[in-house]
Amino acid sequence: MTTIPASTVLNAYARAAGMGSGNQTPQAGGAKDAAGGFGDMLKQAIDESVETSKAGETKMAAVTGGTSGNIVDVVTAVAEAETTLQTVVTVRDKVITAYQEIMRMPI
Repeated sequence: MTTIPASTVLNAYARAAGMGSGNQTPQAGGAKDAAGGFGDMLKQAIDESVETSKAGETKMAAVTGGTSGNIVDVVTAVAEAETTLQTVVTVRDKVITAYQEIMRMPI
C-alpha cells in the first residue's frame, strides 16, 4: 500500500471542495437547471482530473528528459493525480449507487 502525503490529500480536497461552491444556491429554472449545475460540476471535476494527470506527466517528462526538474515534485504531482482520480471514481460510484436506489423505489 502506498502512503500519500497529507499535503497532497489536502490540496485535492481543497480543489474538489472549491468546484461546487458556485452551484450551492438553487436556481429559479427548476430541476433542469439543477441537473445542469451538477453536470457542470462533474465536467469540471473530470477536466481537473485530466489537467492534474497532464501536469504529473509533464513533470515526469522534465525529469526523465534531463531538463530541470525535481523528483519530489514528480512524486507529489503523481500522488495528486492519483488522489484526484480516486475522488472522481468515488463520486461516480456514489452517483451510480444513488441511481440504483432510486430505480428500486416503488412508484
